[in-house]
Amino acid sequence: MMSEKRSLTCDRLLSHQQLACCHSYFGLPLHGKEISVYSNMDMELKPLLLTGHHGEISAMTFGKRSIPVLLCSASADYIIVWDIELCQRRTQEGKVAAGTVIGTLLGEVVHLSFCFSDERVAVCSGATVYVLSSKRHEVISTLTSHLGPLTSAEFCSWNKDILVTTSEDRTFKVWDLKTEAVSYQSFVLSASPLLSVFFLEETKHLITGSIDGQVWCFSLPEDNKCHLVTKMDLQKMEKRHQMHQETVSHQAGVTEQSARDKVETSKPVLRMALCSSFTDTSNEHKKDNSWLCIGSSDGLYVVDLATSEFLTVLYFKDYPNLSITMAGSWSISPGWDNSMVFLVSALFTPCVALLELRLPDLGRIRACGEGFSVFPSSPPMPESPLNAEFKKKEPSHPKKKGGIKEQHLVFHSKVKSSGYTSAPRRIMFSPKTNIQKNPSPKKATKNTGLILRDYPADRAAPTVPHIRLSTGNKPVYCLQYSGDGKQILCGPGDSSVLLYKSSLTGNPTVYTGHDKPVSSVSWSLNRQWWLSASEDQSLRMWTHGSPEPAIIMGVSIFSKPIRSAQFYYLDKFLLLASGPSLHLYLYNVDITRDDIKRYQQRSAVKLAGCFATTSATDITAMSAISDFFSYIVLVCGADRSIQVFDMNKGTVASELPDAHSRAVHCLAQNKGSMFSTQAPDSYNLFLTSAVTDGVKIWDLRTLRCVRRYENHLNRCHPCSSAISPCGRFIASGSEDNCAYLYDTRSSRYLHKLQKHSDTVLSVAFNPATPELLTGTLDGKLRLFQSSSGTDLSHDNSAAVLSIPNMTA
Repeated sequence: MMSEKRSLTCDRLLSHQQLACCHSYFGLPLHGKEISVYSNMDMELKPLLLTGHHGEISAMTFGKRSIPVLLCSASADYIIVWDIELCQRRTQEGKVAAGTVIGTLLGEVVHLSFCFSDERVAVCSGATVYVLSSKRHEVISTLTSHLGPLTSAEFCSWNKDILVTTSEDRTFKVWDLKTEAVSYQSFVLSASPLLSVFFLEETKHLITGSIDGQVWCFSLPEDNKCHLVTKMDLQKMEKRHQMHQETVSHQAGVTEQSARDKVETSKPVLRMALCSSFTDTSNEHKKDNSWLCIGSSDGLYVVDLATSEFLTVLYFKDYPNLSITMAGSWSISPGWDNSMVFLVSALFTPCVALLELRLPDLGRIRACGEGFSVFPSSPPMPESPLNAEFKKKEPSHPKKKGGIKEQHLVFHSKVKSSGYTSAPRRIMFSPKTNIQKNPSPKKATKNTGLILRDYPADRAAPTVPHIRLSTGNKPVYCLQYSGDGKQILCGPGDSSVLLYKSSLTGNPTVYTGHDKPVSSVSWSLNRQWWLSASEDQSLRMWTHGSPEPAIIMGVSIFSKPIRSAQFYYLDKFLLLASGPSLHLYLYNVDITRDDIKRYQQRSAVKLAGCFATTSATDITAMSAISDFFSYIVLVCGADRSIQVFDMNKGTVASELPDAHSRAVHCLAQNKGSMFSTQAPDSYNLFLTSAVTDGVKIWDLRTLRCVRRYENHLNRCHPCSSAISPCGRFIASGSEDNCAYLYDTRSSRYLHKLQKHSDTVLSVAFNPATPELLTGTLDGKLRLFQSSSGTDLSHDNSAAVLSIPNMTA
């Protein structure tokens, strides 16, 4: 994957000097005061020799543009800009190659950087940064504010008047070059100095890294007031990556020697660069990625910025053919033909190597996966638990006593007819058939519009407060809309279940019976039944119009609290998680009651299967799709793992250990709704939430985290999260009395819904209209609507009736 194109032995150690590398050339100091410029394409070509410095060269860099190729070199006496192609022509003509002196006597320079138009150069010397013109001897700006020596300076890629500097004082500053003033100064980020800074133009973020392997990503808005987006620790990310690799190797039956090199080394962030887009040679499609290359002392770390996790790690020790074992400095540049080139200097020896990385190889690493999908690829196996059937008992009639025949209740055999069996009289009551009824055109048009209406996927996110309601003073632990979006189940902390209209008008219907708070609620597809699971180790199924549950499954069945319960497999089964086991039940609902034995339950349940998690860890969250046939059940354990159950086989198909730093308390799949349509691959996405570790969205096809969201605050309470029916938004509760809305394509929050009365514990999207319902720790409900329309809470019965019953 990573190969060495060229290795050079230098006359002195270059471990802490800034070296220069671009797509076509790389440059090195020679004998301290001269420069050798080599070609990346033709290794046999004689290097270009540049002379002009009287002091030792301490920093070099190439310009950002490809035409002309500019090289800037710095020593204590001169800052010189060289036009490489012009110097080559002068050398071929037998003349002396000369550059343009743009600065003199600026001290010992540690870092150089061109702006993106190559018109200006930032020069870091001591605690001062000088902004010079690249065409003439002119000092444009002199910026001094840091308390320690500078380590790097970079121009903003989308705003030419913004410059960001890092320093050994462990802070970075954002400079406005128009006013030559500091527009933002960071807090002290780490105990170690900051080394490098990098800009992401697509998301308008800046990234900075320190000596101890800490990486911070900040947003840089127009007012230059930076906000922290995410923080990464290379050592912790490395441990998670190694555990993931060991799990994949174990599942593949490959044993690896993991006892070697147990010594932890520091991981300084020496240089950062974005992997450029590349063309996949297999299908000729251009692929854009968000992979960040971080050059450190022991190798190259490729980070997926969407997930803040390693895509791969390329250690020098894994490539014995390389001449570099420990790196002192890096220079990174896009190369030719879908590649990246790196100029790396050795830390302890006077050696420099030119390395090349093939980007399609990284693409193949990203594409490989387990191959799971929520859609079944084959019918159920004959011995599958999903083939279990509930044998309904035939109604038993009392046996007739022998010898006794049925007789009339009179003493004579001839009884006068009451007239019920005779033909009805038609002449007296003949109806009028000559009346023609004209259907109302307005009514037909209205119903047609409702039937054709789909979920408005192009609407804005629901951010406008509409209704505020109090359920009491107990926490709202769970919320769920019915499939038609007309009703809401609410599980407050007072052991009851509340049934509201979606408009939150009128008094709710209260269902009581649990002894402890309700942990989860779930609707059936036909919206006639719903479940409530509680911490009192009981499960109850309720029906419309009856205050008493149709099915009660209590303490005698389960030894531990039921963490989650739902309908499964097109409502054929009841699926619930208790302790370390998944329980799959067949059921038959009979709501008829005997007047004498009215408390006797006529409904019946039958255990179809019980499945244990690996390592017998307790289940903390569970999710499965019941809207269509699916074999996949997702389970999160107390050991911080995510396990994928294949219910067709009744086994754990795969396990992802240490998915979060804490146990997952919320697991939500992208189920869509009956009113919306998404791409089939979108249903393979699911999200998890854990205390102190934010929200992660995963792809079931690869079992990899594809994006991370951590702008909300979640330190102690189980704040839930949800995916909108259109798949565009993610909502999450937060402990700062706000609810956060994210765009699934960006890790930065889209909206912050403020002015809640307490911690937001529960969130739920309306499946029919763009509405968001939130529940707080003090029992308050708030309904938010989309800003692009106000007629969202309307009766959609016609739309529901137009959809076929999936359980029929």
